[in-house]
Amino acid sequence: MSLIYKIVPESLWRSAEAKGQFDGAPIDLADGFIHFSTVTQAQETADKHFAGQADLLLVAFETDDLGPGLKWEPSRGGQLFPHLYGPLPTRLARSVKPMPLGPDGRHDIGSLV
Repeated sequence: MSLIYKIVPESLWRSAEAKGQFDGAPIDLADGFIHFSTVTQAQETADKHFAGQADLLLVAFETDDLGPGLKWEPSRGGQLFPHLYGPLPTRLARSVKPMPLGPDGRHDIGSLV
């Protein structure tokens, strides 16, 4: 089993749950795919793109559940990142966890995975 993670504003995820499908955050829609991070990439993603942001969720998915639309492509520093081309059924989420902010304005991903 290999889990990957999506960091998403809670309101956006809850709206997606109501319709059963997550189409992506604004950055995903602009790029044409849904961005994910592996467990080893998630902290850097949180620090780089979500520092200081409250009301976020860390949503975990099993890679095998995502089908052929999941591609591993080079991104930050040449690392391979998981990208999903197509909609994401919310029922595939393995876990949905709040991401509280620490006193330093960072999210502690290690305590969530």
